Amino acid sequence: MAMPQNSTGENGFCFAQTLDLSCPSLPPGEAGRTFTAPSGREPSGTPLSNGTASSGVPSPSDSCAEPLCSATPPEEGTQFGQGIKYVSAEGEELACGWGGFTPGCLQLFNTSKGVLFFLCVASFLQGMTVNGFINTVITSIERRFDLRSYQSGLIASSYDIAACVCLTFVSYFGGNGHKPRWLGWGVLVMGLGSLLFALPHFTTGRYEARSAAEVGVCGGNQSLPCAQAASSLSSYRFVFMLGQFLHGMGATPLYTLGVTYLDENVKTNYSPVYIAVFYTAAILGPAAGYLVGGMFLNIYTEIGREVDIAPENTLWVGAWWIGFLGAGAASLLISIPILGYPQRLPGSQRYIVMRVSEAHQLKDGSHKKASDPDFGKTVKDLPRSVLLLLKNPTFIFLCLAGATEATLIAGMSTFGPKFLESQFSLSASEAATFFGYLVVPAGGGGTFLGGFLVNKFKLRCSGIIKLCLLCTVSSLLAIFIFFIHCPNMPMAGVTQMYEGSALPGGRLNLTAACNAECGCLQETYSPVCGSDDVMYYSPCHAGCQGVSENLRNGKKVYQECSCIEKPLLPGPGDAEAGKCTSSCAKKPLLLFFMFVVILFTFLSSIPALTATLRCVSDRQRSFALGIQWIVVRTLGGIPGPIAFGSMIDKSCLLWQDQCGEQGSCYIYQNSAMSRYTLVAGLVYKVLGTTFFIVACLLYKPPPEESAPGSSDASENGNCDAQEHKPSLPAEEDI
Repeated sequence: MAMPQNSTGENGFCFAQTLDLSCPSLPPGEAGRTFTAPSGREPSGTPLSNGTASSGVPSPSDSCAEPLCSATPPEEGTQFGQGIKYVSAEGEELACGWGGFTPGCLQLFNTSKGVLFFLCVASFLQGMTVNGFINTVITSIERRFDLRSYQSGLIASSYDIAACVCLTFVSYFGGNGHKPRWLGWGVLVMGLGSLLFALPHFTTGRYEARSAAEVGVCGGNQSLPCAQAASSLSSYRFVFMLGQFLHGMGATPLYTLGVTYLDENVKTNYSPVYIAVFYTAAILGPAAGYLVGGMFLNIYTEIGREVDIAPENTLWVGAWWIGFLGAGAASLLISIPILGYPQRLPGSQRYIVMRVSEAHQLKDGSHKKASDPDFGKTVKDLPRSVLLLLKNPTFIFLCLAGATEATLIAGMSTFGPKFLESQFSLSASEAATFFGYLVVPAGGGGTFLGGFLVNKFKLRCSGIIKLCLLCTVSSLLAIFIFFIHCPNMPMAGVTQMYEGSALPGGRLNLTAACNAECGCLQETYSPVCGSDDVMYYSPCHAGCQGVSENLRNGKKVYQECSCIEKPLLPGPGDAEAGKCTSSCAKKPLLLFFMFVVILFTFLSSIPALTATLRCVSDRQRSFALGIQWIVVRTLGGIPGPIAFGSMIDKSCLLWQDQCGEQGSCYIYQNSAMSRYTLVAGLVYKVLGTTFFIVACLLYKPPPEESAPGSSDASENGNCDAQEHKPSLPAEEDI
């Protein structure tokens, strides 16, 4: 095979991926030169990359502080400080900028770390919006727009539906196109989706929460006109679904093209760490979304308007829309620098040269088709690309394992705050903040640790799959914690009779002798906690006659409640606005094992992604990730929230009644919720474990002698060069 040619007559070398290129701009007298390195020492101009050279000075791949020149003749190329000319062999523009605007200051960011920073910001915003804010405000949106859990689950699934529609197109054509442009436009579309998601707040009328002070006390004006049909607001779910659809379209390039763009522009050993940092930002995003979203929920949705209900009141709706406005504006801004990156970073070619193939070996040898440089550039190759992936059993079972994990992640991230809210008798904002504290160290730490372990132990594809298997088995054992649950706080007329006995047949009976004369309405739900530690549907249902002007713990106090007996003293007791505080002794144990489940679930995410990238041919990586995301979303992300929502609806004890229409759920049965969560967790974790075992058993690595200098490496677009070789021999044929 021919050696690289000296293109400048000095120390600038120009060679492409197959090491068989001479620069088209070479003078005739220069084209025949070959470079001979004295044995035992480094050559003064060791070729590093396509269009770069090393001469003891930093190259653009190290600092990228200077723009690269494109394919101009050597005598016309840009002269850098050390007298080195950098010429692109293929005429590519490797400078960072927009069109002809490529200022030198931007080239400081034209490195793999610069790309990583902007992609991390984009993934952080995506995670904060889609997996943070939406899951945090789901209860508030249900309450504000009269939605049921399965409808809010459908809103959450719209994101994955959009991704499935776009993934094949984006991953196939974007994988062979200009990846940063696809990424930048995707982030911009994602920002528009966030702005659209906040739109219903501005197009609906003011939220009118009828406080207990107005209609709640016994003997008060209990008229509650049904002027508007409650179901009219529920049609806004289609606007939310469209916003989520745009979120899904915009994020599609981020986790397919973004991952492969990072993988192509860094050393193979560092790739898992870069991808882990990228995904850690995506995990920290939801955590920030839970924490910040929880803070916003403590602000009343109609900002500037005084209301006499507290955030603990179940009629309270927080400012759910603020986060979407901020995230949308930030996404629009961050898309601008991403659009300015070149198709390939300066210096990236040397990493392609050094890469060793770990692609699964098919018996019929058809995996060699992907080595064709023109493969995958036209629509005609699409069926063959799909067929090559379908014939790769390791890839198929890694996809199925990812789908099982995605089902649990999607379901628990959507309804995890609601689970904590019910089990520990928390407000929506408290539950969201609590869940954020769990996700930050467990999800973020697990994601980064997974990539670190792959890099630390230099795991090959087979070892990576075994690590995923170990993590899945560990989380499977921890999920048995859902055998236990916190008991429901006693609620008169819902979980027990007013005199304390169990409800016959589990039916609601909110009327008793102590409140029979009050004329209470079931439409007015405003729970209070009596001095007897029993919850009541409203101050009226507790038989309360008045409201104290003094606050206790920042909450209203209702007095002379005929259904509540004072402890140790005769006479009516009093009640405090809001739910009773849970004193569940199992709370620390439940939280610890939930932490373990989240940790080990996310610990396997980066290793599984790395194994997917390594078990397919280099030219199919973007497309393989696209197909994997389709499988993961179709079998996991889409049905996950819908299934969990329907399952949680089955554990509902008390439904909202709006003029005869069933609204959202007020009270869930904790034991049933834990039982359903346990069954779902066991089923999907057992399936995930099985799929990882099969993937490990069926994986067929390349032969041991397959190295960068062997034919197998060349089959996947790699070159006959090894990273540890100090020099290249000067023979014409190797």
